[in-house]
Amino acid sequence: MKLKLDENLPRDLKPMLQAFDHDVVSAADEKLLSQPDTAIAAAARSEDRMLLTLDVEFADLRKYPPGSHPGIILFRPKSLGLLTSERFVEDFVRNADLRTLAGCVVVVDPIRTRVRWPSQGTGAEVAP
Repeated sequence: MKLKLDENLPRDLKPMLQAFDHDVVSAADEKLLSQPDTAIAAAARSEDRMLLTLDVEFADLRKYPPGSHPGIILFRPKSLGLLTSERFVEDFVRNADLRTLAGCVVVVDPIRTRVRWPSQGTGAEVAP
C-alpha cells in the first residue's frame, strides 16, 4: 500500500511500515513540513497515497469527503507522546488490511475504529 506520513507522526514509523511491505513517504521527505493541510492532502492525492495523521482537520468530511482521496486514517491515541503514538499506529497497521480502507476516512481511537466509506456516505464502527 502507498502511504504518506503526516509531519505529526513519529519518523520511526517509516521503517516499521516499510517492514510491513508498504511504500512509505513522509511529509518531511517531500519538504512539506509546516505546509497547510490542503498541500499535504493534495500531495497525497496526486501520489495516490493514503494519509496517516494525528491532525483532526483531516477528519472533516466537508473538506475531505470519502472517495475524494486515496484514504485518510486519523489516529487518536490516549497520549501524543512519540512512543505511544508509534505503538498505537503500529498496532493498528499490523492488524488492519489497509487496502479495504482505500478512499475512506477512518478515525482510530483506543476504544473503536470509525470508518466513513466512499459513496455510501455512512459510517460504521469496527472493533479495535
